[in-house]
Amino acid sequence: MTANPIVVVAAVIERSDRRLLIGQRRRGDTSALKWEFPGGKVKLGETDEVALARELREELRAKLVKSVPIGVVTHKYAETATPLEIRFFAAELESTDIRPSAFERVAWVFPRELSDYDFLAANRGLVANLATGRIKPNELLADS
Repeated sequence: MTANPIVVVAAVIERSDRRLLIGQRRRGDTSALKWEFPGGKVKLGETDEVALARELREELRAKLVKSVPIGVVTHKYAETATPLEIRFFAAELESTDIRPSAFERVAWVFPRELSDYDFLAANRGLVANLATGRIKPNELLADS
């Protein structure tokens, strides 16, 4: 019997200059120093959007204005018994002037530069789609 996955939401935030926000996990975290998109676990009773807004407030001191689903990935890491269901969203913030608190460091990078960073395995498909321009977060937000 497979355990129910842990549901995680993650934000793909694109500035007007097309750069995307990525964060590096802290040294003491699981998958230390790997890169990821900001977000975290959905708590019992939360909708995806409420969880995404809470995580962005906690991790970046940022206010979510709008979000649009991009895709869902289910991934099981070898070191965990329970699979993760990661729900990715294009996200617009009130301001890209952020104050990150949950990362070793953050970077604003062009989509083509994403392959220069060591991302968590579950992010690789999305990273490829962003890097090749198949997914453009700000266009998805504008069309919603």
